[in-house]
Amino acid sequence: MKRLILPLLMLATPAGAEQMAHSMHHGYFWGLQADALEYRHGDSGEELGYWSTEAWWGTDELKALWLSEAEYSFDHDSWETLDNRLALQTPVSDFIDLRGGLRFDTPGAENRHYAFVGLNGLLPYWLELDSNLYLSEHGDLSLDLALEYELLLTNRLHLIPELELDAALSDDEAMGVGRGLSGMEAGLRLSYDLIDRSIVPYVGVHYERAFGRTADFAADEGDDRDGWFAVAGVRLMF
Repeated sequence: MKRLILPLLMLATPAGAEQMAHSMHHGYFWGLQADALEYRHGDSGEELGYWSTEAWWGTDELKALWLSEAEYSFDHDSWETLDNRLALQTPVSDFIDLRGGLRFDTPGAENRHYAFVGLNGLLPYWLELDSNLYLSEHGDLSLDLALEYELLLTNRLHLIPELELDAALSDDEAMGVGRGLSGMEAGLRLSYDLIDRSIVPYVGVHYERAFGRTADFAADEGDDRDGWFAVAGVRLMF
């Protein structure tokens, strides 16, 4: 992230815009952003709130991160998922960072703690990557892969397709996760930059599906194996 070409990438991608939004004090940088503050309305009438936020502090060579992601059910007045991570991040190339740390899950089922390591950054053609390998306190291994692309329709209007895949190497029935490909999430969001990419409202659609034994666990609990959602939300950057 030191080359002169990067200011152009910073204006064209959320990951880069984060770098433009940071504050600096004596060589240290800090930033806070909400990639998503979102309302979801499902095809079965389910209403959910969702957030994905990130705070960081450090230098170009080493940053400390707090990452938070959650899904809240307004119908049941309870958390569907609640995921907090503390991590350190360092670059391994001009566009890819290595992350590692601890993840704390506190859903409606049993709590889970994980150690994790992953890669985050830009692939060729400005495809955003976030992929992680997790080891739970019980020795269970799992992994995820998230890809996102931002298509600029105009200088302010963007179309953003997203895809996330989750997989597990063993069953964790208490968490409702089965071995193999366990889940998929896909979305398409249309966003509009209001103020220098610091406030970005959007609308779109979101799809979730469970596979294999994870789908069987969901069916046993009376939950749907898949579902569509209409979404509306905002991205914020400070």
